[in-house]
Amino acid sequence: MKVVFNVDVRGQGKKGEIKDVSDGYARNYLLPRKLASEATADAINAIKLKEKAKAAQAAKEKAQAEEYAKKLDAVQVTVRAKAGNGGKLFGAVTSEAISKALKEQFDMDIEKNKIVQGDPIKSFGAYTVKAKLGYEVSGNINVLVVEE
Repeated sequence: MKVVFNVDVRGQGKKGEIKDVSDGYARNYLLPRKLASEATADAINAIKLKEKAKAAQAAKEKAQAEEYAKKLDAVQVTVRAKAGNGGKLFGAVTSEAISKALKEQFDMDIEKNKIVQGDPIKSFGAYTVKAKLGYEVSGNINVLVVEE
C-alpha cells in the first residue's frame, strides 16, 4: 500500500515522502496513529504543488542573494566608533554594527550572523568583510570606520 508520511517515522520515511509499505503495517500502525495517510491522487498532487512552491521560493531567494552581492560590491558602509589615543577603538566593530549600518544607509537587510569577519576591526580605516548570503552566494562589504 502506498502512503504519504505526515511525520518522520524512524526507519520508514520522512514527512511528505511517498513510500510503499505493507498493507498490515499501514492499516494497523501508520493510519490509526495518523503517522501517514493513504497516497491518493489528490495527496500526491498536493505534495507536488508544495515541492514546486518550495523550488520557486528557493529560486527567488537565490536571485535576491545575487542581487545583494552585486549591490554590496558597489557600496561602502560607514561605521562610526569611539576611540582613544592612537586611533585604537574602544572595543571592536561588530557584525551587528555593520548590519545596522547597512540597514540604515542602504536599506539592505543582511543578518549579523551572515557577516563573517576574519579578524576583529579595532582601528580606523577601510576594511573588506565577507558576507555569506546563502545558496553558495557571497559578497564583499566595504566598511569604512570613522571617528564618532
